[in-house]
Amino acid sequence: MIITTDKLAFIYIRKVICLLLLATGFHVQAQTNSTVTSHRIAVAGTRFTLDEKPFPYTGLSFFNAIYNPTFNASSKVRQKWLNKFQGYGINVLRVWCQWDNKRGFVDASPTNTLFETKGTLRPTHLATLKAILSDADQLGMSVEVVIFAQESYLEKIRLAPLSDERAVAALTRELLPFRNATFQIWNEHSDARVLPLLKMIKAIDPQRLVSNSPGYGGDLGSDAENAALDYLTPHTTRSGRYWETAPQELAALREKFRKPVVDDEPARNGISRNGGPEAATSPFDHIVQILNVRRVGAYPTYHHDMFQTGYGTPAIPPSGIPDPEFNPYHRTVFDFLASRDRF
Repeated sequence: MIITTDKLAFIYIRKVICLLLLATGFHVQAQTNSTVTSHRIAVAGTRFTLDEKPFPYTGLSFFNAIYNPTFNASSKVRQKWLNKFQGYGINVLRVWCQWDNKRGFVDASPTNTLFETKGTLRPTHLATLKAILSDADQLGMSVEVVIFAQESYLEKIRLAPLSDERAVAALTRELLPFRNATFQIWNEHSDARVLPLLKMIKAIDPQRLVSNSPGYGGDLGSDAENAALDYLTPHTTRSGRYWETAPQELAALREKFRKPVVDDEPARNGISRNGGPEAATSPFDHIVQILNVRRVGAYPTYHHDMFQTGYGTPAIPPSGIPDPEFNPYHRTVFDFLASRDRF
């Protein structure tokens, strides 16, 4: 068979078109598979910014977020709840990777952790965390990702020696595209591993904001850690006139280290056996403390008792989600948070 010049030209053009279509298809697929958040949280001096604009960081403890079935029923359900939080002034969620303690907390389970013993990540839980970050990003919200929990550590639920490096490195790489996330290495714990893990995170992702909660109420952390971290998240004093003492502690840290300071659990309410107050508290304890925290240029993360027991107990909403409207005590505080600009 004789192939004319015209036929050769036609075959060549067809091949070029096919290659272009394939390239376009691969490009579209790559774009679909690559999730990059549109909002970026950062710091400027002692303040947080989002997309280089002042960000009035107002957090909420939602430790069980990754493992709550109602919250994670679908993206639509998650965004409905996130919208509700936003309506009450919340723009940051504090979520935990480890929710495997034995204290009877709502949604807690031995399998509810992002990490295998040797430091590899559990794909299903990692996918849920990424979905939360994506949905939060669509609403201009940030997420503080707490990597390790002293509650698990004290119960001997720990990674194998040095496997924390593998876990932290893997998590840092996986969350590279999610610029609305910050890291908190530990909840209420500090040891010789904090600074090496911080260094490892920064080697992989120099722009990731990293903090650490050094210990129980009143533990403000060491100078070495406070100087190295991007922002500070101590659990402030919880006794006496804590609504006056805690803001003074935060103001001193802010002045000394010249970086953003967050009161991770202000005027805490909860059951006493888990570090909560010995005496009854008032929602106005929270309100006065949060107001004073803001007056000194620091930021609050509202802590509550809507996770410290199990389903069916009076403190836990049926959904297991810290619903701002679940009880009048918390509703009073959330109504104040919703009026942030007014005050």
